Amino acid sequence: MNKIYLDNAATTPLSSEVLNEMMPYFTSIYGNPSSVHSFGREAKHALDVARERVARGIGCDPSEIYFTSGSTEANNWALYGIATANRAKGRHIITSKIEHPSILNMCKHLEDEGFRVTYLDVDQYGFIKIDQLLHNLDSDTILVSIMTANNEVGTIQNLQAIANIVAEKGVIFHTDATQAVGAINLNVHDMGIDALSLSGHKINGPKGVGALYVRKGVKINPFMLGGEQEYGLRAGTSNIPAIVGLGKAVELATRDITTNNKKVRQLRDYFITQINKNIDLCHLNGHPVQRLPNNINMSFGMVDGESVMMLLDLQGIAVSTGSACSVGSIKQSNVLKAMGLSKDLVQGAVRFTLSKATTKEELDIVVAELIKIVQKLRQISPIGKGQVGTL
Repeated sequence: MNKIYLDNAATTPLSSEVLNEMMPYFTSIYGNPSSVHSFGREAKHALDVARERVARGIGCDPSEIYFTSGSTEANNWALYGIATANRAKGRHIITSKIEHPSILNMCKHLEDEGFRVTYLDVDQYGFIKIDQLLHNLDSDTILVSIMTANNEVGTIQNLQAIANIVAEKGVIFHTDATQAVGAINLNVHDMGIDALSLSGHKINGPKGVGALYVRKGVKINPFMLGGEQEYGLRAGTSNIPAIVGLGKAVELATRDITTNNKKVRQLRDYFITQINKNIDLCHLNGHPVQRLPNNINMSFGMVDGESVMMLLDLQGIAVSTGSACSVGSIKQSNVLKAMGLSKDLVQGAVRFTLSKATTKEELDIVVAELIKIVQKLRQISPIGKGQVGTL
């Protein structure tokens, strides 16, 4: 059975180019970059090159890049570090209801520590409500954190407009760009972004490594205490092979962004068209145009999305029903509920995320399987049996 992988928002395979770049640092170049001898200097050079590559990919200075264990740590550090470093100025934080759990759970933790958090509503496409942002920005606000693009439905926020509004109020602006790096062009200096989180394994890099950009002048407290690594703000011996891989992955993803996105976007639109053409009662979640080029979040009316996912898996097809960080639970998506979708649409949602390696032939196979699976589930469903209509 040939396997088809359509869960690239959860993770991506390691690029052969990235792996080749990493390999020497597992074996022959093994020094500690904090050591002053030649072995350490060689590793330190690799660390510097990776930092330059990540900085170039998002348009900042290398000294503004801090390596982390991934986006979860970067998001945690951005919120906690900035909030606690600036608490003398205020204790109000603004975020949205559709952020990644690493943002929402840290916000809950900060509330326990005496901070006030406003969770902005979103519209039916997943865009934050700008009027609410304006209304809630006040003299006590010290930080706004809004994700660049949603990991479940793919909607890309109007980031420049948000950054401009926040900057006018003199408030620090952080964005979780985990899903956006390599999918849209980002220049943090030009866009007025003060802090940004990214991860390696979403862009064909290694797992367990990410980065936090923090603009010079933004006050942020250390998140891990110990040695003087990462300019004294993030202690711990540098994971050189992974960091080298992250640098190469960012370089490749941002270098080939136009070519890759054109191909993936065409496949995405073809897939959406084929689903709508062959299966009744389908609903595309997220904005139809202003969305990540590889994301299709589709609700199938009168069926359960978890059942669709599991039956596709039996055919060797990997998809998901939401964030990979929420697995182990079948609770309904807070993102789709925040967008105001009906219970039926929330329950019937399935996320397909493509890559540059995805083929049209693979998508045709998936559509053919979906037709059979949805028909079967509707026939045995007490809700769907015998029902005909539109959503």
